Amino acid sequence: MVDTGSTAWLLVSAALVMLMTPGLALFYGGMVRARSVLNVMAMTFICLATVGLVWVVYGYSLAFGADWFGGLLGDLRLAGLRGVAQQTVGPAGNQVPLYAFVAFQMMFAVITVALLAGAIAERARFWTWTVFSVVWVTLVYLPVAHWVFAPDGWIASKLHLLDFAGGTVVEVNSGAAALALAVVLGRRHGWPRQIVRPHNLPFVMFGAGLLWFGWFGFNAGSALAAKNLAATSFLNTTVAGAVAVLGWLLVEQFRDGKPTTLGAASGAVAGLVGITPGCAYVEPLGAIAIGLVAGVVCSFAVGLKYRFGFDDSLDVVAVHGIGGLIGTLLIGLFATVGVDPQGVNGLFYGGGFGQLWRQAAGTFAVLGYSLVVTFLIGWIMHKFMGFRLDREAEIDGVDEAEHAEGAYELAVQSGRRAGVTAGDHHRPAREETR
Repeated sequence: MVDTGSTAWLLVSAALVMLMTPGLALFYGGMVRARSVLNVMAMTFICLATVGLVWVVYGYSLAFGADWFGGLLGDLRLAGLRGVAQQTVGPAGNQVPLYAFVAFQMMFAVITVALLAGAIAERARFWTWTVFSVVWVTLVYLPVAHWVFAPDGWIASKLHLLDFAGGTVVEVNSGAAALALAVVLGRRHGWPRQIVRPHNLPFVMFGAGLLWFGWFGFNAGSALAAKNLAATSFLNTTVAGAVAVLGWLLVEQFRDGKPTTLGAASGAVAGLVGITPGCAYVEPLGAIAIGLVAGVVCSFAVGLKYRFGFDDSLDVVAVHGIGGLIGTLLIGLFATVGVDPQGVNGLFYGGGFGQLWRQAAGTFAVLGYSLVVTFLIGWIMHKFMGFRLDREAEIDGVDEAEHAEGAYELAVQSGRRAGVTAGDHHRPAREETR
């Protein structure tokens, strides 16, 4: 018997997660230069098309189908989703149509691939990226999703890692892949000597707000029903994001002398990333601790790209990779069966180091696999298809070179008549963060 309330909750949650992709497009679009905004938004948006199609044709089956390869991948019996319209999933009393669960998980796959666009913004070829999105979701996302989310995946069944809503599958996975892509494509021309200013900070703030809004579907929707775990996840998502904003801004105040709107938006995302894996396993005080650690550590982590010389354009590694790593590991400290009786007690609740070890082992397995396989995919595509734009196209403008369009045609024309270039009067950003 289908639970109509749970079904409605899951469908609304799927729609919220879908909204995160255009929210991410705004978030990323505001952070790049005016001549690149359309390209990075297109790279994000196209994932709805490519990944959505892959998910129905074979993606869901490989990720959630019956295991056929030792916990590494699902089978293809659900390919095309044929003949399963009447099937249901979920615990007794809270069952939902299989199609509702498929749609919900589809949006997870879409946003994970879209996140990678931020690492190579302003220098990637659109059609190569489009092909890459199909290859990457097939060879990286689907296996990792099976390992962690499928009950018979090897990380879920053997390591018993806790990841409620995608700290490893989405966040650590995308952060590691972002690092690999940034290395393959190399630095933008002029970076890091040239300061890259966000061209539209209101876009960034609005995009961050949409991401936060959609994150309630991401985390609370993973309960698959409007029940206690959904309420816990919703509340923990709120407070972790809130305290991470304060943590990031306090770092900016003491380090740079000023709190910035860019920092507030980035801090919110860092906190939301951090709480994603443990949102249903920790109490609100634990969520506050996780959010604070994520906000502070991720704020410092954005400087790693300058120290090690990799050009992660929009700090995907620092915010999503490091934030996801923090959140997944801290489950081993803050998890409590008082929130989820089927969970575990972390170190601070008398559970010892056992779960912390499991969290670390599973997290680094995902990180290593994603890093290596993404590097190989990116290198092969760069060598045989050309992933990187040529110098002239990058300098003149990615939007014009790749799409024959400009986001601000009137502004550009006015600037040319006045003898200035678009972006001359944009508010400077902090060099060490963007």
